[in-house]
Amino acid sequence: MKLSIRWKVALGSLLAVTCGLAIAGLLAMQSLEQQEISQLNDILDARSNLVEYSLQPAFAAPPSPGQQTHLRDIVRQLGARALARVTVVAADGTVIADSAVDDAGLAAVENHLSRPEIQQALATGQGRDIRASQTTGSRTMYRAIRTELRDGGRPVILRLGLPMTMLEEETAKLQRHLAIAIGAAFLIALLLSLWMARSITKPLSDIADAARRLSAGDATIRIHTHSHDEVGLLGETLNHMTDQLRTKIDELSEDRAQLLAMLTSMVEGVMVLDCRGRILQVNPALERMFDVRRTEIRGQISTEVLAHPELNSLITTILANRAGQEAEITLTPGGRCLHIETSVAGCERENEACAVLVFHDITELRRLEKIRKDFVANVSHELRTPLTSIKGYVEALLDGGKDNPETAVNFLAIILKQSDRLNLILEDLLELSKIESGRVSFKEDPLDIRSLIERTLSMIKPLADKKGHRLISNIDGQIPPIAGDESRLAQVLTNLLDNAVKYTPEQGTITVTAKSLPDQTVELAVTDTGLGIPEQDRPRVFERFYRVDKARSREMGGTGLGLAIVKHIVEGHGGQVWVEAHPPQGSRFLVRLPITRQARSAAHTMDDKIQ
Repeated sequence: MKLSIRWKVALGSLLAVTCGLAIAGLLAMQSLEQQEISQLNDILDARSNLVEYSLQPAFAAPPSPGQQTHLRDIVRQLGARALARVTVVAADGTVIADSAVDDAGLAAVENHLSRPEIQQALATGQGRDIRASQTTGSRTMYRAIRTELRDGGRPVILRLGLPMTMLEEETAKLQRHLAIAIGAAFLIALLLSLWMARSITKPLSDIADAARRLSAGDATIRIHTHSHDEVGLLGETLNHMTDQLRTKIDELSEDRAQLLAMLTSMVEGVMVLDCRGRILQVNPALERMFDVRRTEIRGQISTEVLAHPELNSLITTILANRAGQEAEITLTPGGRCLHIETSVAGCERENEACAVLVFHDITELRRLEKIRKDFVANVSHELRTPLTSIKGYVEALLDGGKDNPETAVNFLAIILKQSDRLNLILEDLLELSKIESGRVSFKEDPLDIRSLIERTLSMIKPLADKKGHRLISNIDGQIPPIAGDESRLAQVLTNLLDNAVKYTPEQGTITVTAKSLPDQTVELAVTDTGLGIPEQDRPRVFERFYRVDKARSREMGGTGLGLAIVKHIVEGHGGQVWVEAHPPQGSRFLVRLPITRQARSAAHTMDDKIQ
């Protein structure tokens, strides 16, 4: 059975007090009994001497039956006066006279020689003993002395017996008083022990309760103590410890929140490993990169979870060499390119950070580098083509072509055409550069889509008529005006229609549709029955100088920048542009533009968040 500290203290102190009271009572009883016995001995000594003195005349007469009768009468009188039993015993143990026995019964009294006090008196002159009297049956204290009296020349033993009835009554009375006193002391001790136990254990209970609440996360708990002893000092110490612990917890919580916020908001993936390669922590960016869940991979061996040969080799190397390294890997499928930077903390124990790997997604960077390289190559090629042609015809003129007027005119006409093409490429590059750099501001005037489409179609119609194309417009009558830059949006439609005319064989059909959508946007579509764009090329047709069929595009006079300009103008209006297939042949370019300025601002905000 488990006892609380309060009951342990109470029972312990109560047991100690009880033992003390019991020992004190026992010692007191023994002391009082010894004192009473000592007083009785003194009384018996005095009375024995008086009785001896009083019996001298009775032993002075010669022995005779009358003298014996007289002696017995004197003994009975002395026993009555002395309030004691007086016995006269001969040296052989024969009882001569006894105040407690009449003359008729005296002959039946047994020999007293074996009595301890008689033997002591015969041996030393006096003897003592306490026992129950065989004659009276009561507990009696005996004192025997060897007197100078003679009975037929033999010494006479005088014995006085004092009944201890009074002593026993006094002792019983004293025991009752002591029992009452000890009982009262026990009750007082019980109350004091309970009070003392409570005064000691109540603060300890409060401290234990405060410790439980503190362990449960309640860092605001305070221990209130009014004592200045060790318990009070303990309470103050725990309060101080609680304050320090709360401060540390707040600091750790703040640091942890900041660390989690940084890890969560990082676009770079982070993975922390221990010395055995077990995953201790990953952030959401890494989960997205490797399509894993933190709750499932934490605590597992990284080389078993990620299963990428190059990455596993890198992890094995850094854990073995304890040195940071850099590497670049490509994930499959998807082709995502990751640059990895590693650092080593040098910890040798499990579940402690040993290596930190930071994964930078450089897929877009590599794509942009490829676009840049392609752009530089395309620009160089696009500019070199007309320049080479111009240079060749100029050299031909210098070599004698100028002497033939007809040849010189043809050569100059070609040079002019190539110069115009070179000028057009440069103008488109400058225009695209201005739009990308934000130096071109788009107006937000109310714009009627129907009139914009009709004007653009009227401009394109002569080019379409040359190839026998049929232009069709299908415009929803419920389209509201939109906020936009009329000249720029006209440039978008012109470029899309110009491409449709160029890349559609003769006698083709080009359709322009416009309709409003429930999401506060207007959708414009330019559909042709031309050559079409292969599916693998559609995501890149809006890149600068990207051509599906390079030879055919140059033959038709395109610069390769028209769709890139279209994309930037549409996105500058908060819209989207993409291309779809148009079965059985041809392509379908779609443009979606927000109707209101609020929708346009929301679209810009969404684009910024995505980027």
